Amino acid sequence: MDKWLWQARFFRSRALATKVVLAGHVRVNGNRVAKPARSVGPGDVLTFQQGRVVRVIRIEALAQRRGPATEARTLYTDLSPPEAEARQGRPERDERRDAILAKRRPLE
Repeated sequence: MDKWLWQARFFRSRALATKVVLAGHVRVNGNRVAKPARSVGPGDVLTFQQGRVVRVIRIEALAQRRGPATEARTLYTDLSPPEAEARQGRPERDERRDAILAKRRPLE
């Protein structure tokens, strides 16, 4: 499993993929996995956290090598829900001005 996660370019190194699996942060078909050597194949659904995003992917194919990103994208189908369009950080000047003006408008 750790090798497939690395080949599909979800993690920068195989050691990092192994670390995530050993920590118990990966689920295969809904079952938590603690061994990085677990076999996975086409049709398996993996759920894991990558940064702040929870990824849900279905394995479509196995790879022979860690190829380019375009090749890696053919190995899986992303089933993750679309991310919310929430902005992070401080709003832009126009957004702040619009929020202030919206507070000043009388209610109808």
